[in-house]
Order: sequence, then C-alpha cells, then structure tokens
Amino acid sequence: VNIPTDILSVNGLKNSTSTDIYQPHETTELDSLLDLVKWPYCPLKVFTFNDSTSPKETQFHILNRKALYRVGETLEVLIMAKDHRGQLKTCGGDFFQAKLHSPKRKAGVTGQLKDYGNGSYLATFFLPWPGDAQVNVRLIHSSEAIAVLKEKRDKYPEKVYFNGYFESKGVREITECNLKVSGKDVCEYKDPVSGDIWQCVRPKKLPCDARRYHSTGGRLNTYLTLYSLENLIFKLPVCKTGQEPPQPSGYYYKDKWTSLVCLAQHFPRSDDACACLRGRDIYMLGDSTLRQWFEYLENFIPSLKRIDLHLNYKSGPLLAVDPDYGIVMRWRAHGLPLMTSKTIVANMQYEAAQISQIGGGPYTVVVITLWAHLTTYPLDFYLQRLARVRKAVESLLTRSPKTTVLIKSANTGYKSVYGSDWLSLQLDVLIRAAFKGMAVTVLDVWDMTSCHYLRDRIHPGLPVIRNEVDLMLSYICPT
Repeated sequence: VNIPTDILSVNGLKNSTSTDIYQPHETTELDSLLDLVKWPYCPLKVFTFNDSTSPKETQFHILNRKALYRVGETLEVLIMAKDHRGQLKTCGGDFFQAKLHSPKRKAGVTGQLKDYGNGSYLATFFLPWPGDAQVNVRLIHSSEAIAVLKEKRDKYPEKVYFNGYFESKGVREITECNLKVSGKDVCEYKDPVSGDIWQCVRPKKLPCDARRYHSTGGRLNTYLTLYSLENLIFKLPVCKTGQEPPQPSGYYYKDKWTSLVCLAQHFPRSDDACACLRGRDIYMLGDSTLRQWFEYLENFIPSLKRIDLHLNYKSGPLLAVDPDYGIVMRWRAHGLPLMTSKTIVANMQYEAAQISQIGGGPYTVVVITLWAHLTTYPLDFYLQRLARVRKAVESLLTRSPKTTVLIKSANTGYKSVYGSDWLSLQLDVLIRAAFKGMAVTVLDVWDMTSCHYLRDRIHPGLPVIRNEVDLMLSYICPT
C-alpha cells in the first residue's frame, strides 16, 4: 500500500443554546451507560474563538513511515491539535473523524482514534486492500464546541418544537408541543402501552382530547454564533445473532462492503433477495434512514408492490407485499418526538407499543432504529426511551425466541447543531450498550457511512444503502 503526501481535510464547528427541565429518572441498570459517553473537556471555562481548535493550523504526520506497506498491516497517524493562533492545544476532547480511502478503487476504511488528553491524538488504520490509499482527517467539532453542544443539549432540549392540531365542531386551534412544555398550562398524553409522555400547550377553546394531528413546528433561534469549518481471506463465522462488531467493522473495496464481523453476503440480483425474504414478515420501526431500506427493497424487487394506505408517507405506516414469494414488509415511524409533516395523531405509535403487538416467530424480522430525531434531548430521556424499547424486545423474544431482531446503528452525516455527528455518536454508543448481551444484532452502519467515497449525508447515497441492506439480508439469511 503506497501512502502519498499527507492530506489534511478538516471541517465542521457548530454551536447552539437553551432550561433545565428534565429531572433525573429513577436509578436503573441503564444509568451506568452514561459512563460510556463521558467526554473529555478542556478546563478552560471562558474562551474565545481563537482558543478553539483550528482545522487550518492542526497538523498530522504518519509515524514510522515506510515506502511500502503490506495488506493486513496497520498505519499510525499522529494528530497534533492547534488553536487559531497556531499554538499546540494542551487538552483533548476534539472530535475527529479519520479514514483511509482510495477514490480510484472505491475503497475506504475508518481509523480508530485515541485521545491522549494533551492535544495529541493517534489514528490507527487497518490496511485491507492492495494499491494506493490516502489519509483523510476531519475535525468535526473542537472540544470547545462540544462543551457548548453538551450544555445546550442537556439544559435546553426545546430547540426543536412541534405543532398539535386540535379540531372539534368546526373550531380549530394549533398549539406548541414537545416532550415537556415549561411554564405553560398543558395537556399531557401518556401512551397506555409504552408509558411515553407527550405534552401540548392547552388550547384556549377546545378540550385536550380534541387533538387530531401532529407535525414539525420549527426550530427556536439559537443564541450563539454558528461557525462552519468545514485480497485477505478471513476465517469469519456466519452472520448470527449477538456478534459484536470489531473496530473497524469492515471496509469498502470496489464499492462493496466487506464485513470484518461475519461472512456477509451480497445480493446483486433481485431473485437473490426474494429467495432470502421468501415467507418473511418484516417490521421496520424507526426514522427516514430506515425508510430508505424499505424504499430500496421496494424498487429493487419488481414483484414487491406497495399498497397505498392513503396515509402520510413520511410517518407511515407503509406496506409492501409480494404474493408470489409471500413477503410482507412494513415501515412505520417511531413515536414522538418526530419531525414530520401534518399527521393524524391516531395513526402514530411509540415503538415499544408497536413491538408489543408483534407475535413474532421464525419468519418474523424486526428492524429498529431510534436516534436521528432525539439528538436535541438530554441523555436521561434517551435512556428512559431505550429502557422501554429494550423491555418490549425482551418480551417479544420471550414469547417468540426465534424472532430475528436487528438494531440499525446511527450513521454519520448530520451537519447542524440540532444533530451533529457528535450528538449522534453519543446516542449510538448508548443504543449499542443497551442491547448488549441480548439475542439481537446491531447492524453497524456508522463505519459504512463515514468511510465511503460519497460525501456523508444523513440520508446516504444509493451505493451505501445497497451495502447496508445487503448486511441486513446477511443476518436474515446467513447461509
């Protein structure tokens, strides 16, 4: 592997704002998960922009550089963070993303980062393909920006708000809704199955039970200025439940994802996918990044036809069937908070409630993802939500232990203070840990989106989606 001149590509500094309205929940075993997402911070309490880590001044160099590397070896890169004055940083906490890639070969692999806590970082890359490769390092957020992100996420979760539509006898009112609405008279709605709570400002004329629709409201103005920075043979097991992804979890070569977890397959023909999904009852519960999987299979398999349920496409439910192969595939958005267009409230369900209605069995597949709409809220709330989902999954597996349950991880691509990659990463760590030890599989798409040659987006491009779906099918049909 020939490594050319160092390439430093760094971008992304975002900030935001917000009242400490969320009280800590009762102690549970999930509380210990918070230790997994603790982040190092600089002790500097007051800082200027010039004190923050600079993408232009920061440097990296390859350690113990050689003219030639062998496939299977590792490459180490030392990153030295500097502020905007060109001075070396003396503390850690910067959020870097590193990848080794080859645009010509459509190959890529993520680097594993170690923070030494003194302004220096070590990126370690596994070398899985022959030929040229380039090192790419991006500063997603400085440690100073992360300190702001964390404070505003924890103290001001109402940066995103929603609308509740109340209608009765010709009278219509629209009020603000959220997980918790502070300082106002509210209507509170508690899901009878999952226990999730949602609040709306009480309408002036109509009763609380006149709530009919839900939609995204908007985003509250932030108070801080935003700054934009911009062939090895492995003896791998077949794909099965409970496998923990290594780091990295795989790599791209010739635009195909090679898993380092298990013997993942590729399904280049629709007949292959049909054979895998024959007789399957598939439930997809989550956000639009999971809806992309539904859409991919719907377009990829000609005989899989969607049935128009005359409901809001963005929140679902969506249904597609293939009578020839006996395939039934559903997608439905998770519960509130959910950023979507105007939706009938009665058609919305929390994911724990949805899971409780699934009988399960050897031909049932349940795919869950829960993160993209929750990045602006405190981790304490997220842990409570995870606990309810985990309990629902445990009940499902108790009554039907042969049910296939897959958890789609978060992916990279958020580019705002409302959903930065750092905020996504925090939730990603928690969701993996929450389901650890259970008879479920975490599909690691974080690496798949962060090291592809396409620009990472919250909604990945078709080549990435194809590889993500192939990975899912590999666990549904391991042999």
